[in-house]
Amino acid sequence: MPKDYTTLPLNQVRRADRAVTDDDWIKAFLHRAPFGVLATAADGQPFVNSNLFVFDETAHAIFMHTARVGRTQANVAANEKVCFSISEMGRLLPADEALEFSVEYAGVVVFGRGTIITDETEAERGLQMLLDKYFPHLKPGQHYRPIIPDELRRTCVYRIDIDQWSGKRKQVGPDFPGAFLYGEAL
Repeated sequence: MPKDYTTLPLNQVRRADRAVTDDDWIKAFLHRAPFGVLATAADGQPFVNSNLFVFDETAHAIFMHTARVGRTQANVAANEKVCFSISEMGRLLPADEALEFSVEYAGVVVFGRGTIITDETEAERGLQMLLDKYFPHLKPGQHYRPIIPDELRRTCVYRIDIDQWSGKRKQVGPDFPGAFLYGEAL
């Protein structure tokens, strides 16, 4: 009898041999990933939004921002349950049979609750963490004007409180025959 995947834990990876259960690996991946995809749903219609983000390890949360109005904001306001995904692609892996072609990859999926930050201090902190992640060489008050209240009123800052996560990775040895990176001509 086939498994009913809808009854399994959200963070259970189908291919156990590719599951990554090392929390330190997952945290490191969340720190280094350049962008992620937020999934929300309201009225049963899923919606995804690619976005820059920052992982706050101390708070066990993810911060991001979007426009003050829009589908992401409306969905999070209507339903706090969210899913957030990051991934990276490694080498393409050719094979002798079409169904055996594959790719190296790594990814993390986060399940949690999205909150629209209304506290000005927390919103400013979230935005500053984003700036620090993507522009670590630039400092507020030295290279740019620090965040001001008017700017906070023009954006919507979110905190994703992480309830569960899962990691997944496929990696083969360096001598895999014919392996190459996407976009590289052989």
